[in-house]
Amino acid sequence: MPSFLEYLATALFAIAIIHTFSVPVFARLANRGGTHAGLWHLLSEVEAVFGVWACVLLAAMALLSGVGDTVSYIDTRNFTEPVFVFVIMVVAASRPILELVNAIVRVLARALPIRNELAMFFVTMSFVPLAGSLITEPAAMTLAALLLRDAYFRAPGQAGFKYMTIGVLFVNISIGGVLTAYAAPPVLMVAQTFGWDSTYMVTHFGWRAAAAVIINAAVLTFICRTHLLDGSIGGQATDASPRPPVPLIVIAIHSVFLLGVVLSAHHPIIFMGFLMLFIGYAQAYKRHQNPLLIREGLMVGFFLAGLVVLGGLQKWWLQELLAGLSPVVLYWGATALTAVTDNAALTYLGSLVEGTSEAWRYMLVAGAVTGGGLTVIANAPNPAGFSILKGTFPDGAISPLKLLAAAALPTLVAAGMFMLPKTF
Repeated sequence: MPSFLEYLATALFAIAIIHTFSVPVFARLANRGGTHAGLWHLLSEVEAVFGVWACVLLAAMALLSGVGDTVSYIDTRNFTEPVFVFVIMVVAASRPILELVNAIVRVLARALPIRNELAMFFVTMSFVPLAGSLITEPAAMTLAALLLRDAYFRAPGQAGFKYMTIGVLFVNISIGGVLTAYAAPPVLMVAQTFGWDSTYMVTHFGWRAAAAVIINAAVLTFICRTHLLDGSIGGQATDASPRPPVPLIVIAIHSVFLLGVVLSAHHPIIFMGFLMLFIGYAQAYKRHQNPLLIREGLMVGFFLAGLVVLGGLQKWWLQELLAGLSPVVLYWGATALTAVTDNAALTYLGSLVEGTSEAWRYMLVAGAVTGGGLTVIANAPNPAGFSILKGTFPDGAISPLKLLAAAALPTLVAAGMFMLPKTF
């Protein structure tokens, strides 16, 4: 029988989800000014939503169960992922890394037999998400969002283009990290339990994901081709006083820092050490830097930490629900549930179900990554992209309902690929 605290946590979780869909309302209230504009602005920050409601839950736990039990609950939560996303955002968003990725995108674009304006956009929407299988999904999301912001999202208006692009971006990032067993959070949570290595991921998930990513990017590029070619939504941002290029040695050193953080993703003490060294180096050579995304990274980490706290008490209903589903129903159920829960939490709870078949496990993970682009809470890297791009949208907020609508078609493309017949 679920406890009162579990019921309360589920109610607060539901309120937090409703809150995320209400942020445009609070943003409009904040933009009107007035005595409470600051409060409305706080409530319009999606990155703060789950952290705020998690604090409400912890306060209730302290009153109902005591401070000791509350501290014990916090101590049993795993906050590695929120801290890692913060660290990888700061390092990946640095100017030397961004220049390196820009150079790679330009080289790949020149190799395609289409106009460069179309090729650049297509490569950004396909290559960068697929690179998430190597550098992790949060890093790929950070880089792709920065490239889009600087090259395509700075022009005012164009809301339709921006929503279509962010919908494809979120879906492609969610499925683009499944070519390896360590880069996508929902895969990482179950890989050891299910005995899946990177070879398994490539042969069972990878080629399907890669095909879906390329189809989504190609369709979006085709739809937006007129605007991309006439320059109304394309072209690199101009700078009145161009800065000299970053020296290759600085790019190399930053790449080493990024590699170190990726390789130590499961060891917070190590990747936090890399971050401290990185900040020191960036400060020493700040002439080659843009401002580091410290605030944005902390806000995203706060969001994910709140999700960990609230999600830790959802096991009582979510695990039982997953256990009772057949593989095909599970696929669509996991896709839908991912939209209102973190997909890594979903796959973790599914991995605790005993006596499952290989088909059931495949459908669980495939459904979780398929639905990872539908909402900001569906996949851990989404808040990072949301934080970087939201300022380019009307009222400085991204409508969750419009995001859901924009992600629906690329989600169905991914579903079509993952549901292709196979032998288990």
